[in-house]
Amino acid sequence: MILLQVNQLKKYFGADLILSNIKLEVQSKDRIALVGRNGAGKSTLLKMISGQLSYDSGEIIKPKSVTIDYLAQDTGLESNLSIWEEMLTVFAPLRKLEANLRELEIKMGDPSAFHNPTDYEKLLAEYDHLQVTFKEQGGYQYEADIRSILHGFNFSEFDYNTSISSLSGGQKTRLALCKLLLTKPDLLILDEPTNHLDISTLTWLEQYLQGYPGALLIVSHDRYFLDKVVNQVYEIERKSSTKFVGNYSNYLKLKAENYEIELKKYEKQQDEVEKLKDFIARNLVRASTTKRAQSRRKQLQRMELMDRPLGDEKSASFKFEIDRQSGNDVLSAKNISVAYENQDPIIKNINFSIYREDSIALVGPNGIGKSTLLKAIINRLQSVEGNFHYGSHVTIGYYDQQQANLTSNKRVLNELWDEYPLKPEKEIRTVLGNFLFTGDDVLKTVSTLSGGEKARLALAKLMLERSNFLILDEPTNHLDLDSKEVLENALVDYPGTILFVSHDRYFINRIATKVFELSTDGLTEFLGDYDYYLEKKNEMIELAQLEQKELNTKQKVTIQEKTSYEQDKEAKKLERQRKRRIEEIELEISSIEEKLEENEQFLCDPEVYQDHEKVQQINDNNKQLSDKLDILMEEWESLHEISG
Repeated sequence: MILLQVNQLKKYFGADLILSNIKLEVQSKDRIALVGRNGAGKSTLLKMISGQLSYDSGEIIKPKSVTIDYLAQDTGLESNLSIWEEMLTVFAPLRKLEANLRELEIKMGDPSAFHNPTDYEKLLAEYDHLQVTFKEQGGYQYEADIRSILHGFNFSEFDYNTSISSLSGGQKTRLALCKLLLTKPDLLILDEPTNHLDISTLTWLEQYLQGYPGALLIVSHDRYFLDKVVNQVYEIERKSSTKFVGNYSNYLKLKAENYEIELKKYEKQQDEVEKLKDFIARNLVRASTTKRAQSRRKQLQRMELMDRPLGDEKSASFKFEIDRQSGNDVLSAKNISVAYENQDPIIKNINFSIYREDSIALVGPNGIGKSTLLKAIINRLQSVEGNFHYGSHVTIGYYDQQQANLTSNKRVLNELWDEYPLKPEKEIRTVLGNFLFTGDDVLKTVSTLSGGEKARLALAKLMLERSNFLILDEPTNHLDLDSKEVLENALVDYPGTILFVSHDRYFINRIATKVFELSTDGLTEFLGDYDYYLEKKNEMIELAQLEQKELNTKQKVTIQEKTSYEQDKEAKKLERQRKRRIEEIELEISSIEEKLEENEQFLCDPEVYQDHEKVQQINDNNKQLSDKLDILMEEWESLHEISG
């Protein structure tokens, strides 16, 4: 089923043409990525599809029954309700249906309802219908769905009665995504959904979206995420759209292949054109060949000439160089603990060694202290325990994820030039040009730049430092896919040492030669890239599960052995008790039989049998003794049967 069609869409902002000839089709179960450079118009297109922006020409077609929900990037959930109350608002119609069921149950339980059988049957039929509807709409699982999604986004550690207004901006953004996922529209439109998510949450979201019942239209700069989730890619380039089938990696492959094919076709046609022109020039004036030349000229005139295929748009171009190489030992940490003032340590028991040309990814959940550790290494925070030892000739270049939020009122040119005043303006402009600041761009005020522009400016400053040890905190934030690739290539060729924090798993895979995992227990080193780290982590989990299984088996055997011993001990105890009881019964039987025999002798005594009262007393006593003897004999027999 076609959920959405976009045909020949065009959009202007003032006199500037932003999008032109945009075509897009979404069918049920489609997973579509919308890619393109920052400023290409991706978010604009999503807003037009979701009805938040108008368009100048073209059409957007969707059936009336199709539901579409859109989450803009960094949209925080603003509410005075608690986390749980806000999530419940998604299911307001279902909860109303649930309340109706409760009301019907009360009516059905009222004794007066049975007085009119016809009305009671109607009541039962209405209840059955509502119950089926309630079940089909997920009435018996919506609370479990809420808990599952809140757990996936790391809200399980929160009291669900926590007011949303007290949460941080990143938490509100995650909660907005939680709420949107619970609505389950036919088409879910997400603009940068991976912002503010740590790797474990990203993995959970990937798995959730892979099983999502509707269609997805996603803008994301997370290539690993796109590879896992999408099966189609629409590229927005030079104001128009092009469709590619497959995930992001396949899109890159197809795009390169298409360019090569189109280039070869163009070059082949150009060769043919040149041959025709040469033949015409040499033969047109000769009487013997003029007709053939005229024929070639007509052939050339009829030919539909191809334009040279356009390659990629201009990319940033830079590389990181160093003034001097460090020694082999770059940095070692011994028993490091770091805390903010008057607080418990955020990180503790940290030990590691970094060597020249290592490229190390520092990973771990949000809030574990990754940025704190980086700040301690560069002395922006003091460790409360332990010490760092820096190797010889180590010079550190630091990129803070907050650097992308530069607030300077300087011009872009001066932001760089003021730090390197001895360099000629031409050289500074060349550096900025390599980071796509050209023409009047260098005269923009820094504070007015976009997040991506600020990130590129911060990287330009870092490049000029020529440090031999780069410490990078989320360097790919705010960068578009193309800029990320350029940064990766520059870091792959970097001759120094790198320690970086990133949630971009594709980036980690390309750059990292080691992974440091930070946890509450300390720091664990893994040799290899992100995929290798995952593989080893899974092996460790499987090994732990196997060890636990073996431990459980041993405990079970021990319990069984203990149970067997205790059962044997109990059996022996019971056997002793049985034998003692048999002995007691036999003694009691012997005593009763003696008493009965004694009574019989009394009855033979003339003085006794002539006294009717005494005879009656003896007979009554004999009756009691005989009854007791019967009971004892039955017990004696049953105890002997047990032993047999």
